[in-house]
Amino acid sequence: MSAVADAVLYEGYLLYPYRRSSPKNRARWQFGVLFPRDWVEADGPVGPGMSGAADSWYQRTECLLRMRRPDAAVRLRVRVRYLQLQHKQVEDADGLPVESLTCADGTVQLTFEEAVARAADLTIALDEGEHRFAVSSPAATETEELPSGDGRIVRRRAEVRASAVLEAERLGEGLFRLRVRTANDGHVGDPRAPRDLALRHALIATHTLLGVEGAEFVSLIDPGRALQEATRSLRNDFTFPVLGGAPPATAPEDGSVSPLLLSSPIILPDHPQVAPESPGDLHDAGEIDEILTLRTMLLTDEEKREARATDPRAAEILDRVDTMPPEVFERLHGAIRSLGPSGEASPASPTGRPAWWQEGGDDGLSPATDTVLVGGVRVGGGSPVRLRPRGRGADAQDMFLAGRTATVAAVFHDVDGSTHLAVTVDDDPAAELHGWYGRFHYFRPDEVEPLGGTDVPDPAAAEEPSPGPTPSEA
Repeated sequence: MSAVADAVLYEGYLLYPYRRSSPKNRARWQFGVLFPRDWVEADGPVGPGMSGAADSWYQRTECLLRMRRPDAAVRLRVRVRYLQLQHKQVEDADGLPVESLTCADGTVQLTFEEAVARAADLTIALDEGEHRFAVSSPAATETEELPSGDGRIVRRRAEVRASAVLEAERLGEGLFRLRVRTANDGHVGDPRAPRDLALRHALIATHTLLGVEGAEFVSLIDPGRALQEATRSLRNDFTFPVLGGAPPATAPEDGSVSPLLLSSPIILPDHPQVAPESPGDLHDAGEIDEILTLRTMLLTDEEKREARATDPRAAEILDRVDTMPPEVFERLHGAIRSLGPSGEASPASPTGRPAWWQEGGDDGLSPATDTVLVGGVRVGGGSPVRLRPRGRGADAQDMFLAGRTATVAAVFHDVDGSTHLAVTVDDDPAAELHGWYGRFHYFRPDEVEPLGGTDVPDPAAAEEPSPGPTPSEA
């Protein structure tokens, strides 16, 4: 799980093309940012937070802990991780601050914002008490002399004052509710300061790792029938907890559990994994490694020179891409994780072979006009439905839409023969825009409930078309 946690920590740290001059690298630090409370609650031109974004001064994680035996000795470990902003200032030989400096050996140094990884730990025996621990980081200044007396680099960090509180509440025999609340206890000084200055006192990419011995964490996505009501009472603010570790070999019969839990500001599934083909962190964990690698290969020599001067992590990425063996690059092109049973007929292919895998196999498919039978009702483009995502194995973002009404835009068939409905959510202010450029939510037919019938005709029941008027009628 450490690789996934590191991906969360550095997601968005530095985006392709990894250069200081790139506009998107001027708006970094977007995930899990905990600012001082006085800055978040200050009234600015766009409301509290000055930035107009969903900035917060705290994170709250709640989860269920189920003991393996009522008399088991349970040991709990909590780790809060984040990045502390570090300002890298380049100075010339006279000690004057400069934006860039070319050294005698041809290397370039750029003034930029870096970050340092921080972590705070707590290990306790499970009880119903409250445990507070510090997650602060002190202010510091570090100086690095450049070779040949060209100048120096001065790195400065402002103090980050923060704390976390762990609470355990017994809900029943062998069942506890755990709460971890991390808060920024510091001050900006000027609550109307711009965001880039407030970031110097913030916790960035904040997330929480929990591990337990003698008990197990219960999945919020798949808690099982017995614990559904208990999980609904949990409150998670600015974070989403998922089970960690390797997924089980077989689906559990009554809810998913694990001795590891990751509470992340980025929505993830239970048991998230980094693809084994990935050769290293590209700071774009939601992107495809092959695409980013190809784009990095296409950087000009001058662009690579600037990227190397921007940040040491960018230089590591360039070095890895430039020296990547062909066999490693080939692995990035794709992988088959699992294969379904063969010989099963699908709506797209009565022969049992996925129609899209055959020459011309997609002939006759029309997503905009195709329909599928759901609960005795023919559903297709324009049909109103209510979203009922399945509990086990559903995507967390789909679960947020449970019970909402939506309109079907199209019916799609996958290469494996399965069917999905593309929908837009009715109360989404951007629904019309999403429909215009094809950004839909996708649900299986058994995850929707038809509403009030449909005007979509059943193609199988359509009458033979009229041949038109006879010559005598004309």
